[in-house]
Amino acid sequence: MKKPELLVTPHNVESIELLAEAGADAFVVGEQRYGLRLAGEFNRENVKQAIEIAHTKGKKVYVAMNAIFHNEIANELDDYVAFVKEAGADAIIFGDPAVLMSVRAAAPDMPLHWNTETTATNYFTCNYWGQRGAVRAVLARELSMDAVIEIKENAEVAIEVQVHGMTCMFQSKRPLLGHYFEYQGKVMEIENRKEAKNMLLYDEERNNKYPIFEDKNGTHIMSPNDICIIDELADLIEAEVDSFKIDGLLHSPEYLLDVTKFYRQAIDLCSDHPEEYEDVKEDLLEKVEAMQPEHRPLDTGFYFKETVY
Repeated sequence: MKKPELLVTPHNVESIELLAEAGADAFVVGEQRYGLRLAGEFNRENVKQAIEIAHTKGKKVYVAMNAIFHNEIANELDDYVAFVKEAGADAIIFGDPAVLMSVRAAAPDMPLHWNTETTATNYFTCNYWGQRGAVRAVLARELSMDAVIEIKENAEVAIEVQVHGMTCMFQSKRPLLGHYFEYQGKVMEIENRKEAKNMLLYDEERNNKYPIFEDKNGTHIMSPNDICIIDELADLIEAEVDSFKIDGLLHSPEYLLDVTKFYRQAIDLCSDHPEEYEDVKEDLLEKVEAMQPEHRPLDTGFYFKETVY
């Protein structure tokens, strides 16, 4: 049985070696200027260092260029793509066709992973971008398990899914969403506003706390729960889904390291010794649950429930 790649989003260069030893196969790095919702900021020198360290461990590094670009940044893409090629990255993650055009001009042999986070919902679209140069499609987080498997069965490109971490529910290019809710006197209010991090949008009616992540790309309201399917990997592995992503956004490096170890164990057992996986998967889930922040309960995302609009 084909074993999926375990893809992790590190917080800094120092985390790369530790995460590689913990079992990560590949890493997503990049600058906020070009990539969306990165767990850590990697300037050009950091990107080079991350690639060098990962490659010495036999691991891969993908550079995120999936932000929403305006003209002034779109005009920089050729230069950044050339840098990424020279640095030796294994692939570029993109959503905007402007990146595809820059890659064709500056690095035509660079592998591309298509990732818009919301619109990869059918295999026709995945194959459309595959015919234009993408070798992988990153599926939307709102898909059911059955939909993911059907896409994998019909896709002409590799398929990546998220198996752990929070997801983005809303993005605005403006950083003023919290001010709006406070001014309107809505049910929601901003907690920890005076701190630069860990801001939570509190919905008292539903007792949910939505993390607010602000970066150079604007305001991002994240899901109140973390996806965790460490005990539900069998169908995805049997379908030979190519890459499982753990998103470390707004979690600590220590948390990400431990979660990576647990998923490495789960993937290896489910692939090589499925009977043993069945025996320990509940224990692995309990270990992850024990690590969760109080305001971050776990669920299975949309893998086993209908999307409600």
